[in-house]
Amino acid sequence: MKLSRITPRLRILLLAGTAAGLLASCSTLDYYTQAAQGQFELLSDARPIDDWIADPGTSTRLRLRLETARQIRRFAVSEMALPDNKSYKNYAALKRKYVLWNVVATPELSLKPLVWCFPVAGCVNYRGYYSKEAAESYAKQLKADGNDVEVGGVPAYSTLGWFNDPLISTFINYPDAELARMIFHELAHQIVYAQGDSQFNESFASTVEEVGVERWMERFGNQAMRDGYARYKSRKHDFLALLLKYRKALEQNYALVDRSDSEKRAVKARLFQELKDEYQVLKGNWGGYAGYDRFFEQPLSNAHLASIATYEDFVPAFRAMLRRDGSFPRFYKSVKQLAELDRADRHRILKALTPPLPPAPLMVQRSEVSTVGGR
Repeated sequence: MKLSRITPRLRILLLAGTAAGLLASCSTLDYYTQAAQGQFELLSDARPIDDWIADPGTSTRLRLRLETARQIRRFAVSEMALPDNKSYKNYAALKRKYVLWNVVATPELSLKPLVWCFPVAGCVNYRGYYSKEAAESYAKQLKADGNDVEVGGVPAYSTLGWFNDPLISTFINYPDAELARMIFHELAHQIVYAQGDSQFNESFASTVEEVGVERWMERFGNQAMRDGYARYKSRKHDFLALLLKYRKALEQNYALVDRSDSEKRAVKARLFQELKDEYQVLKGNWGGYAGYDRFFEQPLSNAHLASIATYEDFVPAFRAMLRRDGSFPRFYKSVKQLAELDRADRHRILKALTPPLPPAPLMVQRSEVSTVGGR
């Protein structure tokens, strides 16, 4: 590590991490050190997009992807009022599949994840490692303590504006609309971030992402792109609905006070098998699309579902705010004001803004007609 190249912000993070580690334990210090070093190496590997495009060694495919990303980045500033900083104006080519790996853990018979607290991000339900081996080593320790554990690869993340987040090889080859979605989402986290409230943060970023992609495709998309993105959204909705269904069933299982731990373990095993079976049916409905297969690479556990929350619950409320405010700058101002409230108050306001779900009597009537008609 060349200390002369450490930026003031990274130096602050290094010092904060070291101080926190000294107050805790050697293992905590090691964790902060790898986090700071991993972030520094990522930034050091990044070069301006213009340099990559001008480099004769850059492949035609990468050059085209970077030009698309640059156009998306400009749209984010001019049409969405997202931060006009150096984030996503550099590119880093990594020699690994993911930029980092998150470790998530829960007790054996609970879906409540373990929580870790950090100087910058606040308290979160995961620990990120820039080395897969380091993540798996820590996961092994958690498993030895009787926890369910998942190690999941992460293609991108936001430093919340602390550093100039680069484009990375781990996601640069996403389809155009998904690349735009990723950039809009991560830049939105730089606008507003409420510590300890993932539901608020992710719903806000998802709203900016969705509206941004819709407007970007209106300007630059074609019908094939729109159809492809619609299929992506439909599959994502189906998959999350499937996970939430089994998360609810597991929660009900663990909450039964008259059921022994051994019985709960048996039901748990059965539910996870049913989840895998139902996923295969879902893949058939998708025409064999296997994009979510990696979720099942490890044996399923509570940890796989611990982070699956209804992060889009407040999207209708945020969309209503955007329509009311009429522009992204006014919308961001309103969201910032919400973020300054305590969690209970901002959730109460968002729930009040959420439009009621439409009734479904027509579906019942059609079913009754079909039954009467003998079909």
